[in-house]
Amino acid sequence: MDTAVEAPSADPRAFKSFAQFYPFYLTEHSNLTCRRLHFAGSSLALVCLALAFAMGNAWWLLAGLLCGYGFAWVGHFGFEKNKPASFKRPLYSFMGDWVMYKDIWSGKVKI
Repeated sequence: MDTAVEAPSADPRAFKSFAQFYPFYLTEHSNLTCRRLHFAGSSLALVCLALAFAMGNAWWLLAGLLCGYGFAWVGHFGFEKNKPASFKRPLYSFMGDWVMYKDIWSGKVKI
């Protein structure tokens, strides 16, 4: 990642806003392979979303969820060696996934 972020010792549930949570979220994604798996899973989830609309088949939505979370969880358990923040802050974690995805595309977060 471009910027150094200190890891807060707080429980993810203690954050009062997404702006407070996101720096913590980035520290939970310091492993390059984990970030790459997040990016791949999010990209595949978007493809599945497009297929759901194009084909009129809602099963693609389930496939998108499996891709997105499956890749991310492999990254966390296999490479980052931590539990995904989605277990304690599901909404902020979901938002963090997409902000990090945008930040990867813009070059703010390296993969």
